[in-house]
Amino acid sequence: MVAKHLGQGRFSSVFKSALLGIPIPLCSCGVLPAAASLKKQGANNGATTAFLISTPESGVDSMAITYALLDPLMTVARPVAAFITATVAGITENLFPGSRKAAITPDLSCPVDGCCDGIDCPPDIHKNHHGMMEKIRSGFVYAAVEIWGDLARWFFLGLLLAGVISASVPDAFFERYLGSGLPAMLLMLAIGIPLYICATASTPIAAALILKGVSPGAALVFLLAGPATNITSLTVLTGVLGRRATIIYLTAIAVMSVVLGLALDQVYSIAGISIQAVAGAAGEVVPAWIKNTATLVLLALSVKPLLGGFLKRFSPNPVIHSHHCTDSTGST
Repeated sequence: MVAKHLGQGRFSSVFKSALLGIPIPLCSCGVLPAAASLKKQGANNGATTAFLISTPESGVDSMAITYALLDPLMTVARPVAAFITATVAGITENLFPGSRKAAITPDLSCPVDGCCDGIDCPPDIHKNHHGMMEKIRSGFVYAAVEIWGDLARWFFLGLLLAGVISASVPDAFFERYLGSGLPAMLLMLAIGIPLYICATASTPIAAALILKGVSPGAALVFLLAGPATNITSLTVLTGVLGRRATIIYLTAIAVMSVVLGLALDQVYSIAGISIQAVAGAAGEVVPAWIKNTATLVLLALSVKPLLGGFLKRFSPNPVIHSHHCTDSTGST
């Protein structure tokens, strides 16, 4: 199916890949093995590039947090901007002749209970091993344990930085010195490109910057460039897609983020919407008891990953886990 939908057609494969990446909650490093596996299974360079951009820039988790902390317009603008940026980059890559294969073997093992390794037990045979309820239960466990385990530390770090910005930066500071326009966009771009931060964690930081006077367009630049790029992922990306595709990837993110940021400022201006006035208003719709219950659940789910990360970082004798991962060269 990957080869059929993401390997054929210079344009249709890119559109499908960009749409596929929008709802998936992966960061700029986590998306690399997934994209390399797609390429190994037949996706062309343009489709792989589009997936690498749209996936970390957006996700169902970041959309929900954007709606809660900012406003509906930014909630819509974020995935739309991610799709446009990914499409431009993917089509540009596909218009160049030649391609490069990624040296990585996809993991086709059973994600439910590991009953199949994906080699001796092909996926077309394995798909009948588990019922729908078993798959749904496994998905909920994966979301609550593995995905949130990866996101929890970065999410709380984002909240902490947002609190520092809110408490230490004077009101309207950015509006007075840098609020909107091209200089603000370029500054957000310079901050976002080398920074490692996921789409979820970047949202409270962007909300704090907006409340201090940064324009919604400048905040969008940060929300697009921050999650999609970092120094580490760019070096690995060169090995997966090659130097030319990496340059196209980075250039498309930089140019399209600024262009779309300027366009978003115009939309807010024409619509007469003050994002500072409406930011966070969606949270008032939810009853207090639901918010308090959800907060307790979130904190309960966060204890293990936060404590585990703390112990791993400060323990004098690091624990060796049995998990394994595969890098861009296929080595384990």
